[in-house]
Amino acid sequence: MLRILGKASSINVRKVLWTCDEIGLRYRREDWGSGYASTHAPAFLALNPNGQVPVIEDDNGVLWESNTICRYLAGEYGRADLLPSAPARRARVEQWMDWQASELNVAWRYAFNAIVRRDPAYGDPALVEAGTREWNGKIGILDRQLAATGAFAAGDTFTLADVVLGLSVNRWLMTPLERPHYPAVIAYYQRLSERPAFLAHGRNGLP
Repeated sequence: MLRILGKASSINVRKVLWTCDEIGLRYRREDWGSGYASTHAPAFLALNPNGQVPVIEDDNGVLWESNTICRYLAGEYGRADLLPSAPARRARVEQWMDWQASELNVAWRYAFNAIVRRDPAYGDPALVEAGTREWNGKIGILDRQLAATGAFAAGDTFTLADVVLGLSVNRWLMTPLERPHYPAVIAYYQRLSERPAFLAHGRNGLP
């Protein structure tokens, strides 16, 4: 059985859990991370030297990095609907997955850590304001994409791009900040909420 290391409240662990539910995979999850077993313990670092969740282990070995894990699971279990095999279609999905990791995640980091986590290291009001503007700006990019497709991030069908972006949209909506009205994003959020796996792992109110 697939082994998943990471606490269920982690946004990156939830990507993997949501993907597993979409595929129909059975798994065993273990609590690791803040408040649970330390990810800096030697046993964990032997699996992921970065000391971060999630980590998975199956018959093929150990894997870390949440977006990579999601890609692996879709490929391993033949879910071309989640991650197409045709290069052009796959690239469109991976483009939005990579954008989520490299652009959107960077945009929300300061404001989220200040507003939700109340981390004193993120206490500069000017930087919170700038971070909020940047975060809203990135969500605006997603809104325009969703308005163009009329459905999901990479086109008219649900893919892994929507797993990673759906959780990011949930985080944006759950954070108490001033934000523009993005109708395509709100419609997208409601569309994702029709999926049981999103209700279980995405729209559960956890930061």
